[in-house]
Amino acid sequence: MMQLLLDTNIVLWLAEDNPKINQIKPLLLSEESQVFISTASWWEILIKVRANKLDVNLKKLRFSAKEAGFLELPISSDYLNAYFELPKLHKDPFDHMLLAQAISCPMRLITGDSRLTEYSSLVMLIDERS
Repeated sequence: MMQLLLDTNIVLWLAEDNPKINQIKPLLLSEESQVFISTASWWEILIKVRANKLDVNLKKLRFSAKEAGFLELPISSDYLNAYFELPKLHKDPFDHMLLAQAISCPMRLITGDSRLTEYSSLVMLIDERS
């Protein structure tokens, strides 16, 4: 069973049915894949919605994710060591938590952010130009 963790940008691309997702749809729909969305992503989306930086119905988005069979990956103190050991290549604490979760579990982190590939070979980059 392949475990996949979706970066927040991937969750939002799924919500808007962005064509970039077509690259990984077979992987997400495979019976061999277990797809997770971190509580950190839901928290990041909530913060952006409340700051009027993002216009999305969070309740509907979470319901759709659950209906699709995606699982929620809670944040726990088990990830703190991995988080602390990450190099400071950029400052996004949400990305750092997702990386710590992916490294600790381990699972593949699917993202459109090329900066995250510098952290771990577990990061799977979607080509943003597609």
